[in-house]
Amino acid sequence: MTTEQLTAADRCDRCGAQAYVRVVLPAGELLFCGHHARAHQPAYADVATHIQDETDRLLAEHGQPQN
Repeated sequence: MTTEQLTAADRCDRCGAQAYVRVVLPAGELLFCGHHARAHQPAYADVATHIQDETDRLLAEHGQPQN
């Protein structure tokens, strides 16, 4: 099982943005940006063998969103 930290080279399988979530499935894996990880969480939560969630890095790397 791959658990290395996700890098800028890891891209969301849905939109191509930087991936912050790796979903390991019985037959492969999916990478998601934070938005698509949240959107598709109900579909993969019960079938994933491991979920590597690094979305906490978003705030550290990009700061507090502006209002």
